[in-house]
Amino acid sequence: MKVLIIGAHGKVGRLLVDELQNKQIDFAAGLRSEEQIKAYQAENIPTQYIDLTAPISEIKNSIEASGADTLVFTAGAGGAGYDLTMEIDLDGAIKTMDIAQILGIKRYIMVSAVYSDDRSKWEASGIRPYYIAKHYADKYLRSTNLDYTIVHPGMLTNDDAVGKINIQSNYEGGSVPRADVAKVIAQALETPSTIKKDINFVTGDEDIVKAIR
Repeated sequence: MKVLIIGAHGKVGRLLVDELQNKQIDFAAGLRSEEQIKAYQAENIPTQYIDLTAPISEIKNSIEASGADTLVFTAGAGGAGYDLTMEIDLDGAIKTMDIAQILGIKRYIMVSAVYSDDRSKWEASGIRPYYIAKHYADKYLRSTNLDYTIVHPGMLTNDDAVGKINIQSNYEGGSVPRADVAKVIAQALETPSTIKKDINFVTGDEDIVKAIR
C-alpha cells in the first residue's frame, strides 16, 4: 500500500502523517505550495505537489507521480470563502475520484462531516455551503466503483488522542479529537471490512482498533 494524503497540511492531514509514520505505512504528503513541501521535507517526510484548483490533467499527473494506490482526501478550503469551498471540497474532491478511476486506484477514504446527509441541520450550522459541498462529494463517491470509506467524525477538538470511540448509526452528538480521527483513518486503511461503509463516530469507550474492525 502507498497512500497519498491529499490535504496533508490541514490539521487532520498533519496528524495522519504522524500516524502513518508510526505505523510504518508508505505514504506521500500531498501539499499545495513549495513552502509547505520544503517544511515537510526538512522533517524527512515524503511529499507530492498537488493543487486541487489546477486542471484535471495536472492533478492526474501529480497523483500518478506519487505512485499511490490509495487516496485519503482530507483537503478543505478551511473557511476561505464559499467559492473556494465549492472548488476544493466539492470539485477538487470529485476530480480526485475521477482521476483515481482513470488510473486504476481503487482505495479511497474521504474525511467528511456530521450532518452531511441531513439537510435539516445545514442552515443552523452557519456553514451551509460547506455541507452542500460535503453532501454531494460523498454522494458522488458512493456512485463510483472505488473501494471507499467515508468517515464522519463528531465535533472536532484539538485535545490529545483518547484512543477510544463509539460508532453511531447516525450522529447523536459528541466530540472527538482530531488525533483520534487520524487514528480511525489509519485503522480503516488496514481494515477491508470498512470498504463501502460510512462511519459516524465520537469519543467513546471502545478501543479504535476493535471498533473499526
